[in-house]
Amino acid sequence: MRKALTAIIVLIMITAFAGSAFALCVKAPEANLRSGPGTKYEKLWEVFQYMPFQTIEKRGVWYKVKDFTGDVYWVFGQLVTNSYKCAVVKGEKANIRVGPGTHFDQNDMSPALQYYSFRVIEIKGDWVKVKDEYGDEGWIYKPLLWIN
Repeated sequence: MRKALTAIIVLIMITAFAGSAFALCVKAPEANLRSGPGTKYEKLWEVFQYMPFQTIEKRGVWYKVKDFTGDVYWVFGQLVTNSYKCAVVKGEKANIRVGPGTHFDQNDMSPALQYYSFRVIEIKGDWVKVKDEYGDEGWIYKPLLWIN
């Protein structure tokens, strides 16, 4: 009985924790990332549309978020959304192709450098169709991206 009760409590805690973390994307053309939940806190970084984050906490209208490197920031809630997925180049660079595979040519956007962010349009196997803030589209090999 005691083991069953412990298992139920652990399951409830895991479920509660898993439900509290969710992905966010920057929907505004630019967003300031701050050291705390408010404009009085230091601006640490400015990011552009489609930058993905993992939510850690919400405090009022501010979200505490983590990027693909594990760095933590605060972002104003009206600048982000969870209504679509976003991706960011996590390595030094990523080739962008006109189709899902290395047999396709690179497009005019290629290569995308680290921290370049995109909206995810489609995933086909190991390839991700993305769109950047200017509306340009292409395909990137999935392991080169951090998708959230």
